[in-house]
Amino acid sequence: MVETSGLLIVLSGPSGAGKGTLCKMLREEMPELGYSVSVTTRAPRIGEEEGINYYYIDKDTFERMIANNELLEWAKVYDNYYGTPKKQVLEHLKQGKDIILEIDIQGAMNIKKQYPKGVFVFIVPPSIQELENRITKRGTDSAEAIKKRLSCACEELSYVTEYDYVIVNDTVENAIEKLKAVIIAERCRPQRKKMEGFCE
Repeated sequence: MVETSGLLIVLSGPSGAGKGTLCKMLREEMPELGYSVSVTTRAPRIGEEEGINYYYIDKDTFERMIANNELLEWAKVYDNYYGTPKKQVLEHLKQGKDIILEIDIQGAMNIKKQYPKGVFVFIVPPSIQELENRITKRGTDSAEAIKKRLSCACEELSYVTEYDYVIVNDTVENAIEKLKAVIIAERCRPQRKKMEGFCE
């Protein structure tokens, strides 16, 4: 019998690159894929839901989770804490199930140190101008915040070579097909297969 270990798929990229939309569509097309909902101390944006987009908690609760070693990774981004609860992720992988994390670059690099077997995918917009358009259209950030996010995006792009794959999110449809192809290819890597007893 051929056994396959679960994939830990880490998706990150600049704010406004479309990571959330891609994750949502990917899970609709690949329902077997697990998804880890992160915790954050930031306020929900319009249309976001508790337990679907994030678990929204206060700073004290987040810091208790850090102290109790309940987070796989955590980071402070744009003056707010973000983190990945450890329990759900490890349970999925142990059961041989794939799970996807949508996290910032700082968090992804922390996970890479702990779990180098993960599949690290960097999502980028077609251009910095398009990124600015997307962030502006969201209508959730001030002009000063948008300027800060664009500055951070240019810095974040310097991490692209730390990732296994880069996907340009020119259209959601194209990006989803590429992301699905990455996952299918990674599932087929011989390093991820356990062949013991196959010929018995």
